[in-house]
Amino acid sequence: MNRKVIIVGSGFGGLSCAITMAARGWGVTLIERQSTLGGKLQQIQEEGYTFDRGPSTITMPNVFRDVFDKVGACMEDYVELYELEPRSRNIFADGSRVDLSRNVSRMEDQIATYSPTDALHYAAYIKEAGLLYQHAEAQFMNKLLLSWRDKANLPMLRSLWRVRPFTTLQKLLERYFSHPNTLAMFGRYATYVGSSPYQAPSIFAMLGHVEAKNGVYGVRGGTYRLIEAMARLARELGVSIMTDTEVTQIVVAHGRTTGVETNKGFYEAPIVVANGDVLSVNRMLIQEQDRPSMRDRRIGKYESSLSGFVTLAGVRQQYSKLLHHTVFFPHKYEPEFRDIFERRLTPADPTVYVCYSGYSEQGMAPKGGSNLFILANAPSLSGYLNWETEKKIYGDAVLSTLSQHGISGLDQGDVFKYYTPEDIARDTLAYKGSIYGISSNSIGQTFSRPSNRSKDIEGLWYVGGTTHPGGGTPMVTLSGRLVGEYITEHMV
Repeated sequence: MNRKVIIVGSGFGGLSCAITMAARGWGVTLIERQSTLGGKLQQIQEEGYTFDRGPSTITMPNVFRDVFDKVGACMEDYVELYELEPRSRNIFADGSRVDLSRNVSRMEDQIATYSPTDALHYAAYIKEAGLLYQHAEAQFMNKLLLSWRDKANLPMLRSLWRVRPFTTLQKLLERYFSHPNTLAMFGRYATYVGSSPYQAPSIFAMLGHVEAKNGVYGVRGGTYRLIEAMARLARELGVSIMTDTEVTQIVVAHGRTTGVETNKGFYEAPIVVANGDVLSVNRMLIQEQDRPSMRDRRIGKYESSLSGFVTLAGVRQQYSKLLHHTVFFPHKYEPEFRDIFERRLTPADPTVYVCYSGYSEQGMAPKGGSNLFILANAPSLSGYLNWETEKKIYGDAVLSTLSQHGISGLDQGDVFKYYTPEDIARDTLAYKGSIYGISSNSIGQTFSRPSNRSKDIEGLWYVGGTTHPGGGTPMVTLSGRLVGEYITEHMV
């Protein structure tokens, strides 16, 4: 085979795939429609403030390190990660506060301030979360599931049964906790994959172990430095990177891909890896007759993940309540997910997450200032909302929530701007502006996501949050490496 590959999209999945394949001697061309690399992760620098617009919570650093290690590079020569302790701060509507920590006793003491009963069960929950993580790591995360044989082997089936696929995250948490604060704090892990804790399977309880035990990390200079580090390594390995180049069609002849058509001409390759939303890639770049297993009708049946409503605020003051990561929870958590997934509307009382990387690192904001990335969950695009008008309404609701906690004056700062689901869809072509591809609100969409290998077109592969092993920055990065390894080992 002609050992050439075209990778469409330069998010974490595309870059990790490019690095993996280039190191194994393949000729790799990486094509990105935006002017800068990174997909949904972009860095904004304005008035002396630095913001990461996109993923800001980094976990599972070994996944990123493996991308470097497996090609003979040392990640620390390219980018610096530092562990956060406490990992994050959780502030509840009743005034209670829990700073997530690796220290079990400290967690028990904090939870006991509002629920001594929940505190007694925290150690057992963390143990359960660790076991779930072990099963996921051994059987789901680190291997491609390309055929029914991959999915139906005995160890896989045993692990699937042990992770209780028919139990929701909320129901599992209720076996350990009863107070709404604790249930919301650990139920929020479902949103890390764009889903609802009241519908998503209990496997996502493992994220309690991932954060508390494995750690939450910052990136020196901002999360975007990870993208820059991977791009530098890719170039050193000979990857040809093209920005401002839009793929308009994945060209198919006799059931296999022959390359891509772009706004700058045709590029030939026998292998194409699409680092983008599988649904968008099929709907926008492949003619329907060439994708019988992914026709428009089927695409429309998938439930999209959460989207997000972002506020960037650069202000010349600091706020004592904020750590690097801070979450403000509403009085009641469940209505937020009914609003988003059932009513397709913005929540009336949203949970608000704030990333303040300047807390950990000087230079991210002017002296005495704060660079705040503020995220509230939002529904994917459906036609129910006009974001031109909704962004002011929802933006005011987010500011009101923060103001109640003493985080005020944000709209009077040096930098203040919104970024809506429509903006996400426009910039990244994410299907319906979703952040994580499809939701994990069902067993099927969790454990049987669209395959990394096209069922219809030979030579076409997918990496990213919509495909296996799922959404979230580490999983997307892992998907790129796994696909790159498989292609280079089998497509010869």
